[in-house]
Order: sequence, then C-alpha cells, then structure tokens
Amino acid sequence: MPERTIDFGKFGARGIKGSEAVARKLDELSGGIVTPVTVKRGLMARLHYLTRTDHSRRAAREAGLTVTDRTLRAWLDERRRPTRANLERIDLAYRRVRRQNVARHLLARLNAGGGTRVEIHPLNQSQVARPLQRVVEYRTMNVRRWDRIVGSWASGDHQGLDEAWGDTIVDLGSQWGQYEYVTNIGFAA
Repeated sequence: MPERTIDFGKFGARGIKGSEAVARKLDELSGGIVTPVTVKRGLMARLHYLTRTDHSRRAAREAGLTVTDRTLRAWLDERRRPTRANLERIDLAYRRVRRQNVARHLLARLNAGGGTRVEIHPLNQSQVARPLQRVVEYRTMNVRRWDRIVGSWASGDHQGLDEAWGDTIVDLGSQWGQYEYVTNIGFAA
C-alpha cells in the first residue's frame, strides 16, 4: 500500500489534492449566487439569504458574520457599504450556510441508486522529466457512501474531507496513492 505523497511537485508535476477537487465539484453542484459579493446585486442577494429567517441569521453568526443588527440593517438599506474584510466575511458566511442548507439534499442525490460514478483525471506530468514520470491513467470508480465526504464538506472541515476522500480512493487498489493529486474530478448527481 503506497504512503501519502510527501513532496508533491518536486519534479514538476502539477495538480491539486483530490479532496480539494471534490470540494470544488460539490460547490458547483450546490449552486447558489454566482454574482460576486463586490457587486451590489451579489452583496444584496447574500445579505437577504443570510437574514431572511431567524435560523439563517443564527447560522450566519455561527459562520462568522458577527456584526450588529443595526449594521446589517444599514447594509440592507444601502446607507452603508461593508468594508473589504466584511465583504469577505459575508461571502464566507454565505458559502458555509449554503453548504449546510443543501448538504442533506446533495447527499441523497449522490447516494441514490447505489452511489455516483466518479471520473478521476490524473495529475499533469508534462513538466516532469521522462525517466521520472509515472504511468498514471484516467480512472473511474463508483462511490457508494458519500456521508463522510459531504458531512466534512458541509462543515468546512478540510482535514476531515481529505481523510474521507483518502479512505474512498483506497478502493482503486494498490495504485490509489497515484490519485491523491489530480487535475480534475468529475461526477454528476
């Protein structure tokens, strides 16, 4: 069984951690507001999403948006504009609350019908000297249990997501370590 990659990119290989690619794909599947928070429309949409109900306000506070109700009203009434740091907090809180809200639905979709087929595109070795290149190919696998992966993603636990994804790709067999870093991971639900 191969060990974890210790010095990724030392010889010129390029890619991202598989768990990061999975998180990006889950973010894409979860949908949401695509207009940037720096644009008035994007800011207002996020603020309305985060302040619509008491539950969403509580979740926004837990996610790090800890401004007073007076400040929130001033932003919503457009009497004041949030600082750059507060714009980042608003966007981060929105993403966290959105993840929590869609996690249960997304989990049901991914686990339905015996799981979801995942395509794993290997790391890019075009910059690696020929004698040092690994033989790595495109792989597919069926992930049947998404509970730990989606749970870690929804809570923002990067370490837990990495461990859950690592435990999942072990199903690839003895070559699973070659797919710890990838160029892309694709799946649809």
